[in-house]
Amino acid sequence: MSPFSETSDQGLSYVIRLGTGKILLFEVHAYADVLRVNSTELLTETEQMELSHHITWMLDMDQDFSEFYALAQAEPKLARMVERNAGRVLRSPTLFEDVIRTILTTNTLWKHTLRMCRELTTRYGDPISCDPNLHAFPTPESLALVDEQTLREQCRMGYRAPYVAELSQRLVSGSLDLEALKSSSLTTPELRKELMNIKGVGGYAAANLLMLLGRYDYVPVDSWALKVVSDEFFKGEKITPRQVLDTFECWGKWQGLVYWFWDWSPHQ
Repeated sequence: MSPFSETSDQGLSYVIRLGTGKILLFEVHAYADVLRVNSTELLTETEQMELSHHITWMLDMDQDFSEFYALAQAEPKLARMVERNAGRVLRSPTLFEDVIRTILTTNTLWKHTLRMCRELTTRYGDPISCDPNLHAFPTPESLALVDEQTLREQCRMGYRAPYVAELSQRLVSGSLDLEALKSSSLTTPELRKELMNIKGVGGYAAANLLMLLGRYDYVPVDSWALKVVSDEFFKGEKITPRQVLDTFECWGKWQGLVYWFWDWSPHQ
């Protein structure tokens, strides 16, 4: 999803805007236990430190999953995950970007989410100097200048347009500090309540965002969850969101992660 992309050799690339205003494309490649980062721009020491900080956050490199692996190793449906030491969920460098991405996934097909995100990035994100076709994700400042009707028409995001506009304006005005939520000491239910105070963020979106914040106490229930959980645990019978939640409740604070990495392959 723009401005993320996959390189030809299975690396990850992303167009980022640094605090200095410099816009660059960087690639991350994994070699055994080493990550190699390439950039289209020469960076100062301060910029290198900032980029390293962003990559650490984006790849969720600081989180310890040893407790989860100990619980999950006895579950065959999580065996592949444990073998690969998986569990990390790819994140954007800012929570602002992830909130907007999540809002764009609601009540639509994935291909439409990709289109809306691409339109938003291309129209309002700054391009890199070496390739004007590649853009960074728009800043709150740039989106705060775009009215709701323009967002509807140019990005075809429908009812989501006022949510994107208002969120951008709240960040610019200082009435909301999303980045502070990354290190919040709030309990998960309290943090969920804060997220749901953002217009456009309901239970499903909040559960997704909590996972991006390293909180896995909630399962994001959507039509896909209803389908795969029904097929896996209820012989294809029609089920309710409550039944999805009850299915994973036994995993406690890890239930969202269990749902995310469960081996649903027979039902795909």
